[in-house]
Amino acid sequence: MSAWHQPEPQQWWHIVEDALSEDVGSGDITGAALSATDMVRWHIEAQADGIICGLGIAEFLLAPSPDDSGRANIEVLKNDGDAVSRGTILIRGYLSARQVMMAERTALNFLMHLSGVATLTHEFVERVKDTDARIVDTRKTIPMLRSLQKYAVRCGGGHNHRMGLYDGVMLKDNHIAALGGIKPAVKAVRGYASHMLKIEVECETLEQVAEAVEAGADIVMLDNMDPFMMREAVKAYKHQVLLEASGGVSLETVRGVALTGVHLISVGALTHSAVSLPMHLELL
Repeated sequence: MSAWHQPEPQQWWHIVEDALSEDVGSGDITGAALSATDMVRWHIEAQADGIICGLGIAEFLLAPSPDDSGRANIEVLKNDGDAVSRGTILIRGYLSARQVMMAERTALNFLMHLSGVATLTHEFVERVKDTDARIVDTRKTIPMLRSLQKYAVRCGGGHNHRMGLYDGVMLKDNHIAALGGIKPAVKAVRGYASHMLKIEVECETLEQVAEAVEAGADIVMLDNMDPFMMREAVKAYKHQVLLEASGGVSLETVRGVALTGVHLISVGALTHSAVSLPMHLELL
């Protein structure tokens, strides 16, 4: 069984190796008390209901190496994106006690955080069920963890916005101010950007929305608009551009936003405010 929900996050193993190195440093001083030949059975158990994410990382950190005893093994029991309940065994194995003790915290840190992101995303997705809206993430991510956090959003049933400044155009208020307005800003980007790239324009008023549509924007962000303004924008432009609602959307307000008819709802909280899903590793 492959734990990963495809496609895998970009360059994830480098992130994981750096995290393990941060913890182990020059060596696990406490773990040195264990004999290199001591073997243990272990498992990781969920301590709350949620959506699991990060099992591929745990497998990477706790898998036997070619030098390990032939009896060493690992078994992944769930896939990333699966719903789990308190007490569910997620992954288990038989391995050198030294390796288990050394990798335990790094594996759990990734599992708990990414599962928290996936779980919160799933909660948002459930709130907009039976509407036309998609839940999407933002660039409000923990530095160096973006690819993993955005992967966790996908595991929770959400969708990714642009990965960074390099794969999509978003003209925000400061860009628009610096370039002299919405129309000249869109024109400037059209002059050099690939025809494959879509252009999104951030708007705070209905007048700005009209200007962005006229300028040829592909996506219009309705930034911090109330539901009445959003409905007006949807009524006028839903079939001309993609409309994205953004700004302080919560679990309490997201369904009301979705019912305005917008296509996308971006939620920064998915990655900057998710609470870790508790779990632990136990020796048997």
